[in-house]
Amino acid sequence: MPRNSAKLLAALAACYEDLKAFLSRKFGCPLLAEDIVQETWLRVRRLSQPTEVAHPRAYLFRMATNLAIDHLRSEKARARHIGAESVPENVPDGIPPPDRVIDYQQRLMILRKAVDELPARCREAFMLHKFGGLSHAEVASRMGISRNMVEKHIIRGLAHCRDRLRQAFK
Repeated sequence: MPRNSAKLLAALAACYEDLKAFLSRKFGCPLLAEDIVQETWLRVRRLSQPTEVAHPRAYLFRMATNLAIDHLRSEKARARHIGAESVPENVPDGIPPPDRVIDYQQRLMILRKAVDELPARCREAFMLHKFGGLSHAEVASRMGISRNMVEKHIIRGLAHCRDRLRQAFK
């Protein structure tokens, strides 16, 4: 790290709380102030050839203020393009409704039983491929069987699971 960067980082460490308080007062948001001080630290760290700074504290305050202004400008521009009215009211929150959760749980239980009903070698090949993420060749190598046999086991397993689900939800 260049010597001047080390000096600026030391100055930033010394005025960290003052800078955060200044930005918080100036822009009215303590979280923004914290983010900007952190961004200032990152920018100083990335300076490849900083020139000699006569007043490091003033330099850092100016740099942080400019970063905050840039941030607020980009937020304002983003708000112009993405207005509150453009967000639909019924946006899913990522949580499925209770009836869907129950349906998934029932299907999972049926699939577990169906997999348990498979013959041992078929179940092993099916599990290695579907849940272990192994390719057909890898399953064949691990089980000491032909790739063709692995494909037959997997097809048999899928068909059995499909049949059990159909029977359950007729």
